[in-house]
Amino acid sequence: MTKDPLRIIHCVRSPIGGIFRHIKDLATSQAAAGHEVGLICDSSTGSDYDNAIVDELRPKLSLGVGRFPMQRQLTIQDLRATGELYRYIRDLKPDVLHGHGAKGGAYARTIGTILRLKGQDVTRIYCPHGGSLHYDPHRLEGRVYHAIERLLSRMTDGLVFVSDYEYAAFETKVGHPSAPARVVYNGLQPSEFAPVDENPDAAEFLYIGMLRDLKGTDLFIDALHNIKLKTGQAPSAHIVGEGPDEARYRKMVEDYGLQERITFHGALPARQAFRMAKCVVVPSRAEAMPYIILETVAAQRPLLATRVGGIPEIFGRYASRLIEPGHIDKLTRAMEEAMANPERMKAQAGELRSCLAETFSIDLMSDRITTLYQQVRGQLPADEAISAPATSVTNAQGAQSVYARSGNQ
Repeated sequence: MTKDPLRIIHCVRSPIGGIFRHIKDLATSQAAAGHEVGLICDSSTGSDYDNAIVDELRPKLSLGVGRFPMQRQLTIQDLRATGELYRYIRDLKPDVLHGHGAKGGAYARTIGTILRLKGQDVTRIYCPHGGSLHYDPHRLEGRVYHAIERLLSRMTDGLVFVSDYEYAAFETKVGHPSAPARVVYNGLQPSEFAPVDENPDAAEFLYIGMLRDLKGTDLFIDALHNIKLKTGQAPSAHIVGEGPDEARYRKMVEDYGLQERITFHGALPARQAFRMAKCVVVPSRAEAMPYIILETVAAQRPLLATRVGGIPEIFGRYASRLIEPGHIDKLTRAMEEAMANPERMKAQAGELRSCLAETFSIDLMSDRITTLYQQVRGQLPADEAISAPATSVTNAQGAQSVYARSGNQ
């Protein structure tokens, strides 16, 4: 147990997906270490599956879980939300306000600054998790969001990036961090490194993730349709997840006549979903450091993924296997090759699993983030790592070019 416990509040807009997995693991680990931890998130989003995870987290957080309406886009309602959040956070008297994602980061840093002006010693930490960095800097929307990020950087005491790629994207689109910054990879539980075997009736492919174009769900369906056009029959597939574009994807499946080959399941635990198919496909157009890649590799499941965000950092020396993002023909060919060579896919899954770095652990993730808090607050001596990423950031131009393809967040 820590001898200098902190009062930590995590703030995020939507309690879904990999960003919330990161927060849940981090908050739970910090609470277990003796810190007082709380969570603030949106009350209007989240499926029954997501809300059950929030409810499961409640008894573990001594500062509780506060849920307030938060809009995804910038609206006039943000002013009212900021006032409500301010009053709630003020009464909790936090030492650290840690904002996650663009909207969570904006709330945390704005409210933390107001509290500092009123004499409260609050440390303002921000982790983009992709967020506004997914926007094209050459479009009006991107210029607006990146200008806001530059303004909020003046209200930031520490930055956490989940990959070197995300750090590079921030440098390219927002500017060199003026506050201490660390690259801290997402982590997994030890139990998640146990291999998962497929069911006897497993389908050929599994898509698991948010149902939105940024994640490439449409590309997955298009590739299955392409294979049908070539061979006369589409491979069997499962789509696991929820998201804003689900109705459109169901319509795509219907229009392509794939209702008998593609099954939608809603949200499911990843390791349960892995059993349902022979190969996992992650066709994202943009990412930061996706948990689903870590979970798939750790479970030793065959995997096809695109060369975006921090995914090459996970693949390491096997990064040449990654597929060009947004390229439907290359995705289709990769899926055809996976079907034709299942044993090779299994062998490659074993190779990937063997090189998954020990740095992808929850304990290390929590320790590096919490010690950043303590160093910024002067409770621990600062070290060289506090002001630089874990590895050299030399791919800033690459970050810009790939993220720019993604369009909207």
